[in-house]
Amino acid sequence: MFLSVFDLFKVGIGPSSSHTVGPMVAALRFLDALEENGFFEDISRIRIDVYGSLALTGAGHSTDKAIMLGLLGFIPATIDPNIVEDQLNYIHGNGLLNLKGKREIIFNLKKDMPFLMDKTLPKHSNAMEFFAFSSTGVEIARDVFYSVGGGFVLSDAEFGKNTPPQKEIPVPYEFNTGEELIALCKEHDLTIAELMRANEQSRMSGQELNQGLDHIFAVMEGCIDRGCKIRGVLPGGLKVVRRAADFLDDMKQSQEKQLGDPTAILDWINLWALAVNEENAAGGRVVTAPTNGAAGIIPAVLRYYDRFYNHHGMTAIYDFLLTAAAIGSLYKKNASISGAEVGCQGEVGVACSMAAAGLTAVQGGTVLQAENAAEIGMEHNLGLTCDPIGGLVQVPCIERNAMGAVKAIDASRLALRGDGQHMVSLDKVIKTMWETGKDMQEKYKETSQGGLAVSVVEC
Repeated sequence: MFLSVFDLFKVGIGPSSSHTVGPMVAALRFLDALEENGFFEDISRIRIDVYGSLALTGAGHSTDKAIMLGLLGFIPATIDPNIVEDQLNYIHGNGLLNLKGKREIIFNLKKDMPFLMDKTLPKHSNAMEFFAFSSTGVEIARDVFYSVGGGFVLSDAEFGKNTPPQKEIPVPYEFNTGEELIALCKEHDLTIAELMRANEQSRMSGQELNQGLDHIFAVMEGCIDRGCKIRGVLPGGLKVVRRAADFLDDMKQSQEKQLGDPTAILDWINLWALAVNEENAAGGRVVTAPTNGAAGIIPAVLRYYDRFYNHHGMTAIYDFLLTAAAIGSLYKKNASISGAEVGCQGEVGVACSMAAAGLTAVQGGTVLQAENAAEIGMEHNLGLTCDPIGGLVQVPCIERNAMGAVKAIDASRLALRGDGQHMVSLDKVIKTMWETGKDMQEKYKETSQGGLAVSVVEC
């Protein structure tokens, strides 16, 4: 099954792709199915049981808010973050929820959306069970949805099916492993970006593809710029102060000093990554890249390239994003990009790997060097846990993106110094990441029950 660049890069709102974006999509999907089957007018009550990681860190990740927004009919790609609080305040203040803006029902958050923290469903930790009832209390419909990372959502019936849907359009260069990707590039004398472009253009025109990539890049850039301007304290109770705006002011005031500091460029990379993830933590508009928790890495590395190296304009930006998406699709197909499933190695680690490959490609690297950079990027994130303090995507998540961006650039530089030949293949490191994730204790997989999440409290 082909994964598009727009599957890996999706516009949404913070703070989490799996805990915010996915649940919003799932809620709306449940209502859409009821409406399509003629049951929408019969709904008198909705209940949503929230399980596992979604329950344990759901309040900090805004899962409850996201589900309500989805029931209201909003979608992550177009919702205005500025209207969210007003919409939610109406529900809390009146005890009423207007399903898709068409049918108002009584809604009590505690009663109708229980967070079952001590229960999980067997298929995935990020599970939601939706129920719809008539005015007489009869169950009209029930379905389970799993938010499997990066905003991807699977129903109970869809989970575990590897066969593509019947409407799946075949692409000219189908690949499921890094080995297959390299072989196709070699056989047809294509770069990874050229191969991805050919696949994308079997579904849309070149102009449509470029316009979509323009939008993704514009949202990434806008997110950095907003994050560099806004001051204040992040929501959630940890009282984490936003740093990016002050960071930028300090850098502007010390430009002369920076001229004599060979490592000053790292400050810019750190700044851009921090800015994005502070925006994400505040519920702002971001691009899943491939997740919200790791949303700052690719934008920071892409801006680094664009500001300091880019001589090919938007063509290079497109090639970066297409190359990164090809690498990201390998992780999505063969492992996971869900922190609740494999820890942060599946989020920051994958983003680092994607960014390293994209940067290598646009700096003139070969297909083998790009694959090597991707492998290095993940190899040194293996075992990375997901242990957000207070269930919030703030500590260590925000700084972790800055570290991931710098690590991606170093991985690219290491790969470009070689000839692409290396001992551990990308496929092997993906397999290792998946096995490591399965071996990792549940408390280290986005539950806030282990690691820093409890060590800081104990201190």
